[in-house]
Amino acid sequence: MENTKLKLVTDYDDNPVDVTAEVNFIWNIANKLRGTYQPDKYKDVIIPMTIIRRLECALDKTKEHVEQVKSIMGEDCPEDVLFSEAGCHYFNLSKFTLGALLDDPDNLVENFKCYIDGFSSDVKEILANLEFEKQIKKMYDSDRLFSVIKDFSELNLDPEKVDSVKMGYIFEDLIRRFSENAEAGDHYTGRDIVKTMISLLLAEGSEDIMTGARVVKILDQACGTGGMLSTCQNFILHMNPEADVNLFGQEINPESYAICKAEMLIRGQDANNIRKQDSMKADCFDTEKMRFVVENPPFGEAWGGKDAPEGTEDAVNRQFEEGKRFEAGLPGKGDMQLLFIQAALDKLRPEDGKAAIITNGSPLFTGSTTSGESQIRKWLLEKDRIEAIIALAPDSFYNTGIGTYINIFSMNKSEKRKGKIQLIDASSICHPLRKPLGMKKNEITKEDREKIVELYSNFEENEFCKIFDNAEFIYREYTIMQPMKRNYMITEDRIDAAKAAGCFTSLYDESKVSELNEKLENGKKLTKKEEKTLEKYEAGKAVYDDLMKNLTGAVSDTVWNCRDGFMPVLKNLLPKVNGKACLDAKGLLKLAGGLSQRDENALVQTDKKGNIEYDPETKDTEIVKGTDTIEEYMAREVLPHIPDAVWFFEENAKKGTVKTGAEIPFTRYFFKYQRPETMETLQAKIMESQSEIEKDLDELFE
Repeated sequence: MENTKLKLVTDYDDNPVDVTAEVNFIWNIANKLRGTYQPDKYKDVIIPMTIIRRLECALDKTKEHVEQVKSIMGEDCPEDVLFSEAGCHYFNLSKFTLGALLDDPDNLVENFKCYIDGFSSDVKEILANLEFEKQIKKMYDSDRLFSVIKDFSELNLDPEKVDSVKMGYIFEDLIRRFSENAEAGDHYTGRDIVKTMISLLLAEGSEDIMTGARVVKILDQACGTGGMLSTCQNFILHMNPEADVNLFGQEINPESYAICKAEMLIRGQDANNIRKQDSMKADCFDTEKMRFVVENPPFGEAWGGKDAPEGTEDAVNRQFEEGKRFEAGLPGKGDMQLLFIQAALDKLRPEDGKAAIITNGSPLFTGSTTSGESQIRKWLLEKDRIEAIIALAPDSFYNTGIGTYINIFSMNKSEKRKGKIQLIDASSICHPLRKPLGMKKNEITKEDREKIVELYSNFEENEFCKIFDNAEFIYREYTIMQPMKRNYMITEDRIDAAKAAGCFTSLYDESKVSELNEKLENGKKLTKKEEKTLEKYEAGKAVYDDLMKNLTGAVSDTVWNCRDGFMPVLKNLLPKVNGKACLDAKGLLKLAGGLSQRDENALVQTDKKGNIEYDPETKDTEIVKGTDTIEEYMAREVLPHIPDAVWFFEENAKKGTVKTGAEIPFTRYFFKYQRPETMETLQAKIMESQSEIEKDLDELFE
């Protein structure tokens, strides 16, 4: 990648934006809520008041003019006309401002509600989703409302002083503070990670949007407060100020949705492109195709089963059955990350669409061969959609310390990337924060981001970067077995083993009879099926006893190294029932197996046609990568240890037997052996710890 392009996609918006004054001012207001609100509930007031004040400042210069236009045109005046006069996609027709509300403290609640009702419909919807009206009375009853309104009226959020970038940082800092007690799966994405994602997304294949009035559509299906969308817009406008960037988002959390929609309004975006909707239930923009998708979907959140949101499982299954969005199939119900990935790809323009999606390690390697996860990965590889996977440093998020990855997907890879996947281990490319923010202890600095993007763009193998053919991660599951070689004996131990293996249950099952009799003794009634089972075993008890007597009487040291020689002997020990042996051919074969043991010196067994039989007790599974042939794999991994092993591939698509899958065991390719500490070193550490504990105890009890 050219140096100029690298600078464009890594340099922008990197200088820290100082929001200290504004955030400290707002936080001081939050502290005034102490007593009435618990600290984790300050946001119920602070977030909507910040939005209100921001919109008020933005409308200050046009508010009176818009009121005049409305007065002239009357109640039928379209909102679009008022938007035009306001110079933005919102307005307020109330006679009040926050400052003016203070002039009539006796009617503060009523006037404040009137003020809010004066906003355009989108703003009122935002505040409704924040359930702000509930807080007005609560603050008034606790004598907090006047002071909160007064303080916010003095906060200068004029767009000429606080541009959209700085406003985004203010929101980010507030939301981070309020998110510190969130569940780990509800993690918040820091701007350093967002910048890295977008730099990677724009590093290749974005040359066409560098000049001219290009329309660029960007979607985030889990948009939260809109940080990814706004940062993406900033990057693109930095590279091309003439670009027409259209932002689309879906968010299920009402509070996050409201904040995002407010931010989009402030940015001059179409607020209708931000929707409150579970992205697994519906695509709100089904007629749109996107140039970019950028998102951080929830980790480990269920889409089906009892832990899933109501209606989500039915919606996902319905879309899958209709052939919409989830072409590759459905993963396990406990994690929707692979559904988000499929939905993202479904939204991309086929000619040039790209996506940057954060996941944990689960989508890379969980699930057996037949699992939905494995089959989705196989589909992604066969479609050649995975461009790169970048491992991030641990402790990079505010609310989770688990390993995370940036996944870059492409609908149309460059020639050098076709049929290949790039793995980048950026887990050490970071800098520690001077002070941890929640669980976030590491950050990606400008230099770190530049290094990561260089690794991606250079597309060369080194200690941080590995490049593989897609086939490296597609595997076939083979069954490995050895020829049947067993010896046969009649001993007390082997008779007991045959009992444990259920070789006599067609005649009598002592444990089952005991269970049913115990049920009767406890006064419980047997089902018809249980009654028939008990009758069967009571009838077979005498024959079973005779068989056990015959087997016990035949106990010896004689060893047969071939089943064919043993079967006539065993058959002669079977009691007769109505002139027939008490066990049929299948039962006799099962009993012979129960009296046998694996013996490498025994003869190889064959069936009636002379075909070699294979021992099910030696059955094992081997996972063979697509880059290997089974013959190569057997020669290298199996035959040196088990010379007579034979492979079987049992896939049958018509019967639903799937033996071809995929996984991407990322960490395996970057594993570095570290010699364990010596026993002496460990002992010294233990002794040191013990001494420190003893010293502390002595000081405690002095």
